[in-house]
Amino acid sequence: MGPPSGVDHECVTDAELAQRARNAGIAPTYEDWRHEMVDVPPETLAAILAVLEPDGTGPSGSVGGAGRYASGRRKAAGVGLVAGQASPARPVVPDERRWGLTVQLYSVRSRQSWGHGDLVDLAQLATFSAREFGASFILVNPLHAAEPLPPLSPSPYLPMTRMFTSPLYLRVEEVPEYTQLDGEDKAQIAGLARPLQAANHTPELIDRDAVWSAKRQALELISKVPLSEERRVAYRRFRAERGSELDHWAAWCALAERHGPDWRSWPADVRTAAGGLAAVRSGPLSAIADFHAWLQWQLDEQLAAAQLQATTAGMAHGIIHDLAVGVHPGGADAWAHRELLVPGFSVGAPPDGFNQLGQDWGQPPWHPGRLALAGYRPLAELFDATLRHGGGLRVDHVMGLMRLWWVPAGEPPARGAYVSYDHRASVAALAGAAGRAGAVAIGEDLGTVDRWIRSYLADHDILGTTMLWFATDRRGRPLPPGQWRRACMATVSTHDVPPVSGFVTGDQVTVRAKLGLLRNTEEEERAESELTLSRWAAALSREGLLPAGQPAGPDEFTLACYRYLTRTPSLLVGVSLADAVGEVRAQNIPGTSDEHPNWRVPLCDVTQTSVLIENLSEVPLLRDVCQAVGDGLRRPPMTRRTIRD
Repeated sequence: MGPPSGVDHECVTDAELAQRARNAGIAPTYEDWRHEMVDVPPETLAAILAVLEPDGTGPSGSVGGAGRYASGRRKAAGVGLVAGQASPARPVVPDERRWGLTVQLYSVRSRQSWGHGDLVDLAQLATFSAREFGASFILVNPLHAAEPLPPLSPSPYLPMTRMFTSPLYLRVEEVPEYTQLDGEDKAQIAGLARPLQAANHTPELIDRDAVWSAKRQALELISKVPLSEERRVAYRRFRAERGSELDHWAAWCALAERHGPDWRSWPADVRTAAGGLAAVRSGPLSAIADFHAWLQWQLDEQLAAAQLQATTAGMAHGIIHDLAVGVHPGGADAWAHRELLVPGFSVGAPPDGFNQLGQDWGQPPWHPGRLALAGYRPLAELFDATLRHGGGLRVDHVMGLMRLWWVPAGEPPARGAYVSYDHRASVAALAGAAGRAGAVAIGEDLGTVDRWIRSYLADHDILGTTMLWFATDRRGRPLPPGQWRRACMATVSTHDVPPVSGFVTGDQVTVRAKLGLLRNTEEEERAESELTLSRWAAALSREGLLPAGQPAGPDEFTLACYRYLTRTPSLLVGVSLADAVGEVRAQNIPGTSDEHPNWRVPLCDVTQTSVLIENLSEVPLLRDVCQAVGDGLRRPPMTRRTIRD
């Protein structure tokens, strides 16, 4: 990677370059997962400096096309988003320890699902887990929307928009106007559903393209049913509430159906949001745009119903939504707000112990100067939209509110650098949104994190995340329960690591070795994995949760791990539904795309038999884990004084 245009790296020393980087909010060094300092390549510093140093577009320049955000500082002041100003509302902090399920909703199906989990499935799962086991929440994967036409991107963490929901999650038969269809239309819809409902009973990978093709045909039929006066009023109210963001999303969908789902390849006259919106409103694409706006109304109603059913069933928080780090560079949000994003870079993470090559998530970063000039209001509006029908928000890679790892285009993730953001403004935006919604806020702060970041988040009532496999001291020894954080959600695993059964059987090493993702040899990695398991087996034995010196099977190990979580002081405990039914396959393997069926694995047990919502009560491991966690949280947690050596 050579220096960018206008930057002559040969004319400055590395020390001068590093100082310029610091002045612009770029870290010239970083601490890796081994707690060793690593120098950022000078070419990377020069490339980022070319974007951030004052040149008319940086922090000291104008925002150019910032449009409605140009007066963001004045607008933001009313809700406490200006840097250094305290927000008038704070997130909810649980007054007692609570637990809930963590799920990849698309993988959780019922007999009535169309081959893909939906919002009625979510409501049913919430009701079941609350009434049967006393769960207080369900944490779902990001429900963000993808492309309007197949092929659909499978990853919920690389959406076309973070402001709106994927219509894949709609339950077609629950749209109110469905009941007004005649018998012929209902029969046609039943015919579309039948083969997809049959697929629910198999372990075959989820086929989003087939699901959306069928659902779209059905929903287009239903959308033609005239609305009653009451429903027309409700629809107008929804469109007014979602305003220009909904207009832009609907217009982008219509244009994407005509020109493809990447605005960067569109004709020049619609490549800008203003030009595209005008073209759609005055042309034949307006009906398609209206259809996509109507879909979001239906999703809004089903989301509201799911949250209401969850809380009515006794859940303290109900649905906790997940927010992806960023968006696809060719998607709707990048089109509507491209003045706030930086082309030529993507966000990711440096190498760590599990992802040894680092990560590149393919998403453009926020421009810190332009975001500041907009008063951080775009971020606040994003949080508000995600919390519209939920009792909590999990922010993936919450460290991104403070700093993001920028990877120059064409470079490996290890050649990136951290770029800073105004953490006072970004954290105030999150805390304020959660406070206004009466919701809990959770930050995913796994990996290498500066200590001050966790302290700052905790000071603003934003809970952290502690995952069992990563809860170790500097020598790799399991952290005793009493030494875990209180202000966090404790989990055994996440969507980016295999279920417990995958660890115990060694499947996680086997799969990564086949995919070429190991820095060491397979034998070395397997030995390291076995060492990790033996250390945790010993820690579980010391707590009396496993027999000492005896091998434990996947179910026994899983149950012991979740009992271990209840001995920590953590305010929230997340139980992975995949763990609790004995699933072996990982939903996602970082560093892969088409090499592995990421985000397409339906919920199955250890025998690869599909597990439907109606069958959950028949899964012994699920019942054992949920009862153990519920019982354990009713007992006092461990403290440092009660830990055995």
